[in-house]
Amino acid sequence: MTPRVLSIPAGAPFLPILADALLSGRLVPGFSHDGDPLKLAEATIYVPTRRAARALRGVLVERLGGVAAILPTIRPLGEFDEDAAIFDGAGADELTLDPPIGKLDRILLLSPLVQAWKKRLPAHVAALFGEEVVVPASLADAIWLSRDLAALMDEVETGGADWARLAALVPDDLANWWQVTLEFLDIVTRAWPALLAEAARSNPAAHRNAGILAEAARLAGNPLSRGGAGPVIAAGSTGSIPATARLLAAISRLPSGAVVLPGLDRAMDAASWDAIAAPDGAAAGFGHPQAGLKKLLAGLGVARADVEELAAPPPAIAARIGLVAEALRPAETTDAWAGRSGTVEPEAFDGVSLVEAANSREEALAIAVALRLALEEGTAALVTGDRELARRVAAELRRFGIEADDSGGTPLTATPPATLMRLMLECAFRPGDAAAILALLKHPLLSAGMERARARAAAETIDLVVLRGPAGRPDIAALATTFEERLAAIDADPRRPFWWTRLSPRRLDDARALLAATGAALGPLAALRAGRLPLHRMLHAAVTAFEALGRDRDGGLRRLYGGDAGEALAAFLRALHGAQADIEIEAREWPDVFAALVAGETVKPTIAGDARVAIWGALEARLQSVDTLVLGGLNEGSWPRKAEPDRFMSRFMKAGLELEPPERRIGQAAHDFFMALGAPKLVLTRAARAGDAPALPSRWLQRLETLAGAAGLAPARR
Repeated sequence: MTPRVLSIPAGAPFLPILADALLSGRLVPGFSHDGDPLKLAEATIYVPTRRAARALRGVLVERLGGVAAILPTIRPLGEFDEDAAIFDGAGADELTLDPPIGKLDRILLLSPLVQAWKKRLPAHVAALFGEEVVVPASLADAIWLSRDLAALMDEVETGGADWARLAALVPDDLANWWQVTLEFLDIVTRAWPALLAEAARSNPAAHRNAGILAEAARLAGNPLSRGGAGPVIAAGSTGSIPATARLLAAISRLPSGAVVLPGLDRAMDAASWDAIAAPDGAAAGFGHPQAGLKKLLAGLGVARADVEELAAPPPAIAARIGLVAEALRPAETTDAWAGRSGTVEPEAFDGVSLVEAANSREEALAIAVALRLALEEGTAALVTGDRELARRVAAELRRFGIEADDSGGTPLTATPPATLMRLMLECAFRPGDAAAILALLKHPLLSAGMERARARAAAETIDLVVLRGPAGRPDIAALATTFEERLAAIDADPRRPFWWTRLSPRRLDDARALLAATGAALGPLAALRAGRLPLHRMLHAAVTAFEALGRDRDGGLRRLYGGDAGEALAAFLRALHGAQADIEIEAREWPDVFAALVAGETVKPTIAGDARVAIWGALEARLQSVDTLVLGGLNEGSWPRKAEPDRFMSRFMKAGLELEPPERRIGQAAHDFFMALGAPKLVLTRAARAGDAPALPSRWLQRLETLAGAAGLAPARR
């Protein structure tokens, strides 16, 4: 059957047009909403993300205008009903995989394997380079390395590559360092599969791919199996994952199937289209916005001219999109700029502002002001890949009383509960740091059964008596004894400090109470300093001390585990306690091990902020539409991020596995940039300096300025 592939161009609101086409019958011929409240329920729509699924439901409700109807089944790609697939008899082989292993379990199971390899590394290096090296084989370092190795496994399995191809690589063709790395990857190809089989688990990426491929096989083998003859639609995906591309191919060939592409450029000249991702594998071709769509169309067996557009953007936005497409054309065809540079349609930059701030702080403030002003007219959003800039903007918006809906969240390690845990472990297992002890005692969540105000005042008293001046190497487990000795020494010294007369008996009693409480909480933990315990026992001792420090006056833990950050830490601790791997940990390493384990956790707000303003990453912004869009941090390294080489695999090794080069991500970022420039009102921002160094404008912004000329962009500058 001829594939049905459509497109919604850049500059046209994707989800509203998709909803209108579905309801009117233009999306799938013969299917429309004719007033039957059950009609839409026959359809199944796949979108790239959960956020897009929620937004599409909202758009459909708005378009129905209060008419009663059961909405279509809207699912993010990758979430399928395994039982239904097996029941239908298609894809059963793929879904015989064991359940996916948990994130923490995978890291904890990989760590001993990595640690054992690191202990053997000096012999490997001596054999290759003829010299000995000293490589510390700490568990914390192994956990960090295991996290990177898990990410590599996900990348390889998501790309549909076969690890067995590594054995075909000739070690002599590789540099010595890559030969060492090839031996390291034996963990993935030999030891890890055996360990997974023993645990009856599978890798998450492999399991997800199996679900996608099973769905594709089921639809191809039994196209009427889902909802009778109801339509199946895939919208907004570029098919960057091979398994997803196969699913899109299956959907496009269904009798009632359709694939809707985002932002296919049908106006591009043939020479430029042919230069994108040329067969010779030139890295430059992968960085074009249309590279992913060209590869997908080739896989679908559809010519670009045969793709139908569902809508057209307004004339002014169409002129802007045309200019952007011209600016981003492949380098091989930029000779077409001759004679055009500096000639810009007058309406191309209507509604566009370009802000070049002196530094990141000024840029964040400018973005916050732009978002605040935009709320007077409608909805607004910031799209940036710079999380530091996003946090700055969120903080500036709070000064205006606006709580933005930040999809990126906050690292758990930066929240007060996790900071208290980290400081507690540092003080218990690494005595001698007066600054760490003072930070722990003055932490806003430390109450130790006292009123918070009295605990804070007591911490200040302890600071004056024990931690000021030549404090030596204080130990929090013995700080109560040191406190009394220092009091006696000051009392006996005729040259007492000026603050001595301010220490009332009540303040001293509060200080003694706080020291007694912290000593009782951390004493059992400090007693483990020279020990080696299983993870679960070490975690139990740490949580017991942690809760003793955070108890309110009434004995509750509301402040400690309350709010999004407290709930996220509690969930992490539960997951760590429930981990299958119970590795043994040296007590002196426990602070570093905990920091390595918690590093990948993020706190997502459970209560959304102001629905009119959002902060998105490039992935969350796909398919979304707002009245004013701000693209922040338009500097090299942020838009796009650097195509850094893989730390585990060289380009030669990746080519042997048939994986695409790192420049592929630049093409995806370029497509996001291309789509974002179709917003009705647009603010582009960058900072002239990043940290202490000058920053280069994004390559796409440089191309736009080159083509439009200084005079062309002058009306947009602020």
